[in-house]
Amino acid sequence: MSGEMAAAGDLAMGALVARQFEPHAGEVSHGAQAGHGLCLNCGTALVGSFCHACGQNGHLHRTIGSIGHDILHGVFHFEGKIWHTLPMLVFRPGALTRRYIAGERARFVSPMALFLFFAFLMFATLHTFAGEPELPMGGNRQEIARHTVDANLTRARKRVADAQARDRQRGLSTPSAELKSEQEALAALETAKRSVETMKGGEDDFVFSDIKTGWKRLDKGLHKANENPNLALYKLQSSAYKYSWALIPISVPFVAMLFLWRRRFGLYDHAIFVTYNLAFMLLLVTALTVARSAGAPGWIFGASVIFVPPVFMFAQLRGAYSLRKRSALWRTVALTVFAWVALILFVCLLLALGLLG
Repeated sequence: MSGEMAAAGDLAMGALVARQFEPHAGEVSHGAQAGHGLCLNCGTALVGSFCHACGQNGHLHRTIGSIGHDILHGVFHFEGKIWHTLPMLVFRPGALTRRYIAGERARFVSPMALFLFFAFLMFATLHTFAGEPELPMGGNRQEIARHTVDANLTRARKRVADAQARDRQRGLSTPSAELKSEQEALAALETAKRSVETMKGGEDDFVFSDIKTGWKRLDKGLHKANENPNLALYKLQSSAYKYSWALIPISVPFVAMLFLWRRRFGLYDHAIFVTYNLAFMLLLVTALTVARSAGAPGWIFGASVIFVPPVFMFAQLRGAYSLRKRSALWRTVALTVFAWVALILFVCLLLALGLLG
């Protein structure tokens, strides 16, 4: 229950933080009355639902219920823009990117607000369904391997039990393909556990134990990670959570390289493209995590990871930059490679923050 509450808190906080990046133009006033009195913020005479001087809503709620309304509104509504933005992000990402760059701001959620919301949503989902990553205290490789295998065994047994229950509900007399697949995975893990039991490992043989770089600060960080791998893992996860936005400036130069000879596209255009692209990828990870936890077949998960990102990038490139199919295709291949490079650089940044911090 505490995990679900923490995830819900993460989600609410993400929406409220993202809301600060979302412009207020074009939003609907709930209960505002036009042209009555003075603005309570700056004293300007009201003409319409909003103050034309400072932008404050002319109608203010002063009830405890209004606080709950603001929270729910920030989390679930995004002032109605999310219902215009999300379908276009999924099915017409190029058109969404192009229209936002062209100036249609009141209709769509800004890319940064959408990115921040989906980042919080992804981490909340991982926290709920995948659990907290944890290593045993100390640096014993055998203990680490045993802990990892045991955790995977627990999840594999649950998936087998769920598959058996679904087979019984369907009235199947022979195991389904899904059940056979889960049973094979469970058998492989049980074999791995037997191998781990015969592994020899010392008390202080964590992966960082023998690394000496000559850089005192880095060596000190490696020593701390070796002494307490749980803390190192927590710091890495926390850094990923806090610095996910760094993927945007890391990725923009790679996209710019694809359009060096097209000067009509500037860094701003590429930044909007990258931010919407990353927002979709965060949403994809969230959806796949939920689907996997709900018992979706493994082949769906694998196929989605392999095919959905390049298909999305192709559609977004072609629509956002008005490219022909061949031009969008080679850029999709290059962008896929660049995406992995950017991800590796981001991981290196996280490691540096975790070990040097």
